[in-house]
Amino acid sequence: MRVPLDVRSLALSILAVIAVVFALEWAQAFLISLLLGVLLAYTLNPPVAWLERIRIPRVAASLIVMIGAMGAFALGAYALRGQMQTVVAQLPEAASKFAAGLGRLRSSQHGSLQKIQSASSEVEKATTGLAGPSPLSGQRPTPVVIEQSKFELGDFLLAGSKGALGGLAQATMVLFLAFFLLAGGDTFKRKLVRLTGPSLSNKKITVRILDDINHSIQKYLSMMLLTNVLVGVLAWAAFAAMGLENAGAWAVAAGLLHVVPYLGPAVTAAAAGMAAFMQFDSFLIAALVGGVSLTIATIAGTFLTTWLTGRIARLNAAAVFISLLFWGWLWGIWGMLLSIPIIVIAKVVSQHVEELLPVAELLGD
Repeated sequence: MRVPLDVRSLALSILAVIAVVFALEWAQAFLISLLLGVLLAYTLNPPVAWLERIRIPRVAASLIVMIGAMGAFALGAYALRGQMQTVVAQLPEAASKFAAGLGRLRSSQHGSLQKIQSASSEVEKATTGLAGPSPLSGQRPTPVVIEQSKFELGDFLLAGSKGALGGLAQATMVLFLAFFLLAGGDTFKRKLVRLTGPSLSNKKITVRILDDINHSIQKYLSMMLLTNVLVGVLAWAAFAAMGLENAGAWAVAAGLLHVVPYLGPAVTAAAAGMAAFMQFDSFLIAALVGGVSLTIATIAGTFLTTWLTGRIARLNAAAVFISLLFWGWLWGIWGMLLSIPIIVIAKVVSQHVEELLPVAELLGD
């Protein structure tokens, strides 16, 4: 049985997909801020709703929760400031000590490497003698001079300050957007329902989609909070048991960086391993600390997060991983952070729209 193929429709679909991908990449600064603001609003909505139930106006409740969240973050950073400052101050010494350790490792292997180099030189001489003299051997090679660009400290500091100011401005916009979304309450929900038209069935479907998205995102954020806290606690217990200095700061870093899948745990393991090498002057202990950090992030974080995400939104693990790869390729670290909420929303919407049911079947477990 031959299935007819509409080449024109297929070509138009491919061009539309390419155009959407380019549009997403072009507008990533706006879309990332928008999605982060929406995600932050979803995270803070439960305490705002609770304050509203006890007769506190929505705007005041949103302001109280936003100030409380920022204050809690600042208080936590202030409580760990001593350990954080110690870690930052030790970074140059850690880098130089790590380089010295690598130098010692190279010198210990110098005998074997020298033998390999001598053997390769003898083989090269033998092959050169068999091949005969080169016709270009009498010609002098033309020297090539490569001019290296000079490092300008002023340009580097200017670029760094521009990046910091841009990040600060983006974070401010995200906070303002989250506040306005929290203060608005169900305003956008009612407007979306109204925009679906006079049909009662369309309004019911829209309300169901919005409720399912809200329910799934809330459960996902709760799961992320629990797994990140679990990773932080286990990392603190493991680092403290191994005698690593500033174990609390490294545990907080492990919990925070675990928000970024795969990349965050790798950065934590590398940094903690370097700190362990600086403290114990042993590659074995450094590898042990990094391996324990990766093990905790993998077992308690990655596997548990992937499994719970599949249970929450009924997504298959392959779809979650492919979404992580795509959004990480498109938007970098922010794409990796936002990939799972995006695919959860796509799954919920496709379940309720008849034309998108194949997408729901593809993403489902």
